[in-house]
Amino acid sequence: MIVIGEKINGAIPSIKQAIAEHNEELITKRVKLQADAGADYIDCAPSTETSIEYDTMLWLIGIIQNTCEIPICIDSPNAELLSRILKEGHVTKPGMVNSVNEEGTKCETIFPIIAGTDWNVIGLTCDQDGIPSDPVKKVEIAKRIIDKADYFGVKLSNLHIDPCVMALATTPSAMEDFIYCIQKIHEITPEVKVTGAISNISFNMPARKYVNTGCLTLALQAGLDSAIMDPANKDMMGAMYAASALCLQDKGGRKYNRAYRKGLFS
Repeated sequence: MIVIGEKINGAIPSIKQAIAEHNEELITKRVKLQADAGADYIDCAPSTETSIEYDTMLWLIGIIQNTCEIPICIDSPNAELLSRILKEGHVTKPGMVNSVNEEGTKCETIFPIIAGTDWNVIGLTCDQDGIPSDPVKKVEIAKRIIDKADYFGVKLSNLHIDPCVMALATTPSAMEDFIYCIQKIHEITPEVKVTGAISNISFNMPARKYVNTGCLTLALQAGLDSAIMDPANKDMMGAMYAASALCLQDKGGRKYNRAYRKGLFS
């Protein structure tokens, strides 16, 4: 499974403070921690005021690229900013764009730029009405995003649909709905990947790690392809490697054994 490391995000208080103070040392430490833990992408989400988001994104990209060779996931709700970053070529090798959705012209802004390239992109199942609670509606939005990606020439295996995992505390069917979306999206277009921010499901729950690891395990069984998560969390990584082996995604547990020997979980 593809792991998108989530820890360089201005919504996290320590990262918000590091951005405000231009604390390069802390950002570098968090990047290296995720890289060493087995992340496939490093998420780069300034989550700042619009007026400083571009400069902050460039500063973070520079630190990440100077620290590791892992591809970057440029992360912003501002499609114009993402477009500018892509066009100006600040990221030295193709990574991931997070994200597009069916609100406004975000797909139309990003898809033509990454068409025919190795860039991956995340599509959120929301539109001008926000995030629907009905999983059937989410799948309908996913289908529209898939159709647009195909129309613009984006490689469908580079498209990751995020069904926007809901919080179990407020949506008792959150896990069932997530599984429904994973399976239905794969039925529509098998080569399209499905992703998710796993920790969303445990918001406002006690002992969140148990809810998160349970969600990841069930989602992997349903066919989850990638996840936005903390690769330095050994509980999550252990659950991921174990579930992959049990679901025959890692036949014979070779990746499980290799990750264990490397100390990625214990």
